[in-house]
Amino acid sequence: MAVIRDRCARYMRRGKPWHRNMLLHDADFTIVDKYGAEYRGIVQYYLMAQNVCRLSRLRWVMTVSLLRTLAAKHDSTVNKMACKYKATVDTPDGPRRCFAVVVQREDGRKPLVARFGGVPLRRQHTTVMSDVQPVMGNRQNELIRRLLAGRCEMCESTTGLQVHHVRKLADLKRPRRPDPGPWIRQMAERRRKTLVVCQKCHQRIHAGRATVSTRNRSPESRVLGN
Repeated sequence: MAVIRDRCARYMRRGKPWHRNMLLHDADFTIVDKYGAEYRGIVQYYLMAQNVCRLSRLRWVMTVSLLRTLAAKHDSTVNKMACKYKATVDTPDGPRRCFAVVVQREDGRKPLVARFGGVPLRRQHTTVMSDVQPVMGNRQNELIRRLLAGRCEMCESTTGLQVHHVRKLADLKRPRRPDPGPWIRQMAERRRKTLVVCQKCHQRIHAGRATVSTRNRSPESRVLGN
């Protein structure tokens, strides 16, 4: 319960859910994606808890805060935002209501979907935490453009794209770190907390193995694999 009170307080002001001013200049996709990542992260972490259903209080607070943020951005109302972005997602426990923003892409590629909610608050004896701590900032509209580009920023692959996050830029420049990998140097030089990578590069980053960037290599070397 202490965790729930602490988490709810982050989305409240004067005792009730409030909008987040720092997100008002972001795209709707980014706003919903950030709220969704934060919510999934805390729920997945506590899915093994016997009283995980108590997180319904956090879900309600975050839902109202999300809708108020969107309403403040568009000078609209909470009800209109709820009607605009309401959706349904299929889960192992049946369909669940959620809020979603869909960005269509060209060339027959699957659309980008940002979703908040739709996670059943039912105890699981075994579970896997699949979200890292999201980064809250006001420069994330660029992230949508990089996702729409449809290429891994390390190897330029066009399949299985994911987003790698770091909590803060200072984590990229830890003292006594051995030779940093190309992905660390690239994020530090561009002052980015996110990096669009393919699934293979993402797994190598989390495994601590060096990930070779092809951005500054010649076409000949890419073909030869050097």
